[in-house]
Amino acid sequence: MSDPAFPEGLALTPGRPLVISDADEVLLRFLAGLERFLPSQDLYLDLKTYALTGSIRRAGSGDAVDQPGVSQVIKTFHATAGLDLDPVAGAAEALARISDEAQIVVLTNIIAENVTGRRANLLAHGIDFPVINNSGLKGPMVAALARDLGAPVFFVDDIPHHHASVATLAPGTHQIHFVADERLFRMATRSPHADLFTSDWTEAADHILATLNGRPR
Repeated sequence: MSDPAFPEGLALTPGRPLVISDADEVLLRFLAGLERFLPSQDLYLDLKTYALTGSIRRAGSGDAVDQPGVSQVIKTFHATAGLDLDPVAGAAEALARISDEAQIVVLTNIIAENVTGRRANLLAHGIDFPVINNSGLKGPMVAALARDLGAPVFFVDDIPHHHASVATLAPGTHQIHFVADERLFRMATRSPHADLFTSDWTEAADHILATLNGRPR
């Protein structure tokens, strides 16, 4: 698989470390927002596994929504209530600390039409960094961002298959498996490619800064 084109209009500083962060369940409280949204669709959340398929159920019957139905629910959510999510505790403060020593971008799997709304949502919570939309696995875009940087790259995401993709296509990337919602964190299996598995931004920021400064972790 070839790398995608470098995002148009994005200017990175060669030689300066880069932190690439996901948004949902890393910077924004995706699951809590989805849980509030579902009753408007006559649905509810019955979270017994990490997967949303099987966890979203119909209010009348209790039947689980199938995968295509879940995909449509998430698409609708991302375009509406998903553009007004609460922040993950400590994210803005942690990124402000990190930004003294690294450049930061947000890499999020949303369609292009929702980028402006997502950026506004982040900005409202004091998170003012470029937002790059992506589709599918994130390894290709991480590889494109890292290609000519000549500096350490950190990838922060909640989804193991994105970590696997990054490990394959952008080897050498320092990976942090971050899951904000405590319910999901307890159910998650740590990515074998992650150098840190956490739900706490203070810990994540300390880890990134210690790594950049060569201190023991």
